[in-house]
Amino acid sequence: MSISISGGQSVTDVERFVALMRRTPFVMKDEKSVQAAIAVVLDSHGIDYKREVKLSESDIVDFMLPGGVAVEVKLKAQKREIYRQCKRYCEHEQVKIIVLMTATIMGFPPEIEGKPAYYVSMGRSWL
Repeated sequence: MSISISGGQSVTDVERFVALMRRTPFVMKDEKSVQAAIAVVLDSHGIDYKREVKLSESDIVDFMLPGGVAVEVKLKAQKREIYRQCKRYCEHEQVKIIVLMTATIMGFPPEIEGKPAYYVSMGRSWL
């Protein structure tokens, strides 16, 4: 059973996306090359997305999937800074779900601002 999210995305679809990202090893040279590699994976699996979506003057999310699934890629940053950025994104109405993909080892809550939140450890896919 899947839970529908506004815009037609379902939690099951998001969980499949997260599982795909978790099992895909990305070469973590820099954020732009990782984002390009993620786009290749999304294209090869027929997943629709938009790149660099402007949520506000200061908030630009790396990817937006159908149904308001925001995907943020952070290779190296302070944990608090990463969380604050994800929280800001979740404050925007068009973001229904947040997925953080990072090489930073950190705790991440299952919900931010009342919206489902997913954490993808990019280092784990190499194990």
